[in-house]
Amino acid sequence: MPYVDRILEPGEVVRYRTTVSWTVYIPAILLALGGVAAPAVSAGHPGLAHFAGIAGILFAMAALITFVPAWFRRWTTEIAVTDRRIVLKRGLIRRHTIEMNMQKVESVDVDQTLAGRLFNYGSVTIRGTGSSLEKLKLIDAPLKLRTKVTAG
Repeated sequence: MPYVDRILEPGEVVRYRTTVSWTVYIPAILLALGGVAAPAVSAGHPGLAHFAGIAGILFAMAALITFVPAWFRRWTTEIAVTDRRIVLKRGLIRRHTIEMNMQKVESVDVDQTLAGRLFNYGSVTIRGTGSSLEKLKLIDAPLKLRTKVTAG
């Protein structure tokens, strides 16, 4: 059961859920493509086949090493907007949670690069009265999150 579902108060309704964008997998994808491309490049050069095979294995191992932390980060991050508050949860064993009541929200800032606009991810900063929610980076559909928070 997701963390947010376990902490809901009686009558509280989740209006929107999101997590870290799928783009956290891009380094692993590029390394995996390098692993596939290395043997293909040496196809016309039989003397390079051995080195290309080793390079392919190294690229595949690097892809796996970068994929696992990205998957774990995405899997253990929950962001939810309820009718009463905003909840951020990161981590599994060492958990970091932030909650802010909707009445305390002053502004929601969204920053997107060109790549962020193309792939629909960005950074969101939610500022509250007397406190500030830390910057949420690489968030999937940040404009939709902003809309759900500001819609009241």
